[in-house]
Amino acid sequence: MITSARNVFAGTVAKIERGAINAEITIMLKGETPITSIITSKSVDTLGLKNGVVAYALIKSSSIIICQELHEARLSTRNVMPGIIRKVIDGPVSTEVDIEIAGGTIISAVITKGSSDKLLLNEGNHACAAFKASCVILGVN
Repeated sequence: MITSARNVFAGTVAKIERGAINAEITIMLKGETPITSIITSKSVDTLGLKNGVVAYALIKSSSIIICQELHEARLSTRNVMPGIIRKVIDGPVSTEVDIEIAGGTIISAVITKGSSDKLLLNEGNHACAAFKASCVILGVN
């Protein structure tokens, strides 16, 4: 599969909770890291999703929010993944940030240079990658 999404993660469907229109799908990545996606119930059927099926989660790097110091924070964002900043590439307008989460998985985010400066992002520091379940596109082979 070739895609423009920077973040493409293979995992196994661990849970499917169906609603009348949408379904919540949890995919387990290596390192027992869950990613939750909201897709239509029709898409669940079209993709043939069932527990144990290998699926791919795709998240555009522009959909990733970088957070720090979330110890007491409450967020409506379903996917919050703590990790270590492994790479920061500053540009004049945007900054690319790679965070290594459990299992060695790297999540890439592209944020504004202003946000990067405000957060004082440095390689080796702790940070979280956060993204809404509705930003996760699912695929299968």
